[in-house]
Amino acid sequence: MRIFRISFVNQGKVYQLYAESVKQADVFGFIEISHLVFGEASGLVIDPSEEKLKNEFSGVSRTLVPMHAIIRVDEVEKRGQCKIMDLDGNANITPFPSHFYRPDKGSDS
Repeated sequence: MRIFRISFVNQGKVYQLYAESVKQADVFGFIEISHLVFGEASGLVIDPSEEKLKNEFSGVSRTLVPMHAIIRVDEVEKRGQCKIMDLDGNANITPFPSHFYRPDKGSDS
């Protein structure tokens, strides 16, 4: 089974998810992430950040992420810990402006 680690920026935070499928979406400018993989709940120690992600994506069969929000996609040998990290102020990661398409004000179309 192939596992992908996907890192993307969402609302000023870096999300790191693991999924079995990553591909270009039918919607222009988006990446489709499906079959999300989370840790087993059988362990005694529960990670609160992974639980938050698990709750946020519960019932989601696929999610579409804008291409400009993707930091990187890696194919990995095994699943790691899903997490949400703060965007470091000193980091070299700067999200694109959220509204990059702006129609002309004088245009009637």
